[in-house]
Amino acid sequence: MSTTPRVAFGHRRLRLGTGRAHAVVRVRGVLVGAALAAALAATSVLALMTGDFSLSAREVVDVFRGAGDGLAPTVVLDWRLPRVVAAVVLGAALAVSGALFQTLTRNPLASPDIIGLSSGAFTGMLLTVLLVGTSWAQVTVGSVLGGAAAAALIYLLAYRDGIQGFRFIVVGIAISAMLASANTWMLLQIEVETAMFASAWGAGTLNGVTGSQVLGAGVCVALLLAACAVLAPGLRQLDLGDDAAAALGLRPGRVQAAAVLLGVALVCVATAVVGPVAFIALAAPQIARRAAGTPYLPLTLTALLGGWLLLVSDFVAQHLLPVTLPAGVVTVVLGGAFLVWMIVRELRRWR
Repeated sequence: MSTTPRVAFGHRRLRLGTGRAHAVVRVRGVLVGAALAAALAATSVLALMTGDFSLSAREVVDVFRGAGDGLAPTVVLDWRLPRVVAAVVLGAALAVSGALFQTLTRNPLASPDIIGLSSGAFTGMLLTVLLVGTSWAQVTVGSVLGGAAAAALIYLLAYRDGIQGFRFIVVGIAISAMLASANTWMLLQIEVETAMFASAWGAGTLNGVTGSQVLGAGVCVALLLAACAVLAPGLRQLDLGDDAAAALGLRPGRVQAAAVLLGVALVCVATAVVGPVAFIALAAPQIARRAAGTPYLPLTLTALLGGWLLLVSDFVAQHLLPVTLPAGVVTVVLGGAFLVWMIVRELRRWR
């Protein structure tokens, strides 16, 4: 009696469920996800504890149990929790946006902060401040429109029978450079107080984040991430190449357009609240892929890692430096080092 040979692909897999109602998961990916979730929970509790009004872990837990007293509930729920939730949710949004663009272009250097989307959102914000006003709603709409306009321009200029990674990145870098010059000019034209506000926002900061902002952004990000989960099988087929994906019945153009729209929406929602935070969208997908050992970019692990990276960066910027800085300053330093390492690695591989 012959049996079908079992092929070992180098990754242990776990089958959950029976019959048609089952799922196959990678054991390594599950372990990495559990470790990231634990690190995210521990860092969140530490962020809720730390500040001018220090709290113990027990006091933080008591607040969530409804047993907190004194000033502790106000400090935890009103002052610190919106900032922590914003870091986790919007860091996840930026990371998944980077994963979408890197998957489309098949290039690890394709991220919203490099290809010009973040600069476009900043341009929209500055135009809104100059021409309309400085309220949060106005700034949000302006940054979203700016990012969407930059994405549409890059897509139209780079599209030639599909999205080619190298052309898309080069066009994005060119658009980003032009927008950065325009942003600098506009900063020199506005009043000093407004310019200081815009510059701080442009560096990427969680200062001043409110519960209403986090609630609105959280709902948007949850819907967009759910749409990304639906699109994930198509993205994996695109990893095989457009011709192979089309032979399997996929329409690459539609999947690419949907991925671009979702990526732009995610980065615009995040940028509208915390500004154009760098590094997260660039590094989180690649770190998650290497940690999980997958040939594709795992969206769930990327989201967890992105939220944790932004939360850690904000904690360092607030509490571990001699002066308080925007979180984007920390992410730029880390991102610069990561970008140099990635470029050196790619050059060595080409040689």
